[in-house]
Amino acid sequence: MKKIISQKYSRFVTYLKIFAVLMLLPLAYNFIPVTYTATTFYLPASDFETVEQTLKKNGFDITWVDAFMLKLIRVPMKGWYEVDPKAHGRFLFYAHMYRQRAKTMQVVIYAGETKEEVVRRLANDMKLDEKKLMRYYKKYARFKEGDILACRYTVARSANEKTTMQYLFGRSRQMFEMFKKEHLQDANASIFKQTRIIASIIQKESNAADEMPSISSVIHNRLKKNMKLQMDSTLNYGPYSHTAITSERIKTDQSPFNTYKHKGLPPHALGTISLEALRAAAYPQKNDYLFLMLNKEGKHDFTHDYEAHKKNIRAFKAYLKEKKAQEENSTLSDSENDRNLTDE
Repeated sequence: MKKIISQKYSRFVTYLKIFAVLMLLPLAYNFIPVTYTATTFYLPASDFETVEQTLKKNGFDITWVDAFMLKLIRVPMKGWYEVDPKAHGRFLFYAHMYRQRAKTMQVVIYAGETKEEVVRRLANDMKLDEKKLMRYYKKYARFKEGDILACRYTVARSANEKTTMQYLFGRSRQMFEMFKKEHLQDANASIFKQTRIIASIIQKESNAADEMPSISSVIHNRLKKNMKLQMDSTLNYGPYSHTAITSERIKTDQSPFNTYKHKGLPPHALGTISLEALRAAAYPQKNDYLFLMLNKEGKHDFTHDYEAHKKNIRAFKAYLKEKKAQEENSTLSDSENDRNLTDE
C-alpha cells in the first residue's frame, strides 16, 4: 500500500515539475530581449508576409512564437510605425505592435529638382543630416537623377536618414512600376529610360499639365526627323538647374546636355518628374509641331513652320523689351517721387 502511495506521489511530483516548467517557459521566453536595428519603419502592406519581411529587414528576430502572437491579435495595418521593444515583454510587444503607429508629417518632392535640391530640402524640413541623406540617396539610386517621383509623401516624424530614403525610393519605384505596367507594358529598360529623360525635359519646359502633351510632340517629332532638339531646358542640368540660358552659354557649353550642338537626348534625366510629365512623354499629342516658343502669357506657342516660329520669337522679344522699358520707367518715377518727398 505504501509502495502504491509512494509511486502515485512520485508521479504527482513529476507532473507538478512538468507543469511548473511549462508555466515558466513562456515567462522565460517573455524576458528574451527583442533584437532590432530600427524602431521606426514603414509597412507597405498589411499581409503577414510583408510584415514579417519588413521586421526582418529592420533587424527584428522573429521566431514562430512571435509570428503566432502577431497573427493571434491583429496583423498591423499598412503605414508608419514607431515601436519600443523594451517597453513590454516579448509577447506583448508582438501582440500589440499594431497599436504603435508613428506620428507623421507631409513632405513634398517638387518637380524639376536635382538630387542635391531634394536632399537639401528634406534635411531642412525633417531636421536630418544632409550628408547622411545624400549617402543613402546614392546607395539606393538606380539613375543619376529623377529616381524619386515628384509628389507629396507621408513620412514618420521620427524616421532617420536611412529609413526616409528607403521609403521614398521604395514608394517611387512602386509608382514607376505601376505606370510601366499600365502604360508601357512592352517597354524595356532602355525605352523607359528615354521616357524618363523626355519627361524631365517636358518638366523643365513647363509645369502646365495641359501644355505637356504638345511639348512632348515637339520632342518626339524632332527626334523622328533626326533634328537637334535645340531646347534651352536641356542645359538646366546639375549645377545649372535654375540658371537662365544665354546665347553665350549655348555657344560655350560642350556637354552632351547641349542639344543645340548634339543630336538626340541628354545622357540622363535633368531632375525629378511628375506623373503628368511622364504620361505626356509616353503619350505625345498627335500633330506636326516642331517648334515651341514662350509667349507673354507665360504659356507656349507651337508651330510646325519655321517662319511662324521666328515670328513668335520676335513677338516675345518685343514683349520683353517693352516690359523692361516699363520697369525702368516705373523705377525712374519712384525715384522722382522719393526726391520730391525729400525736397518737401
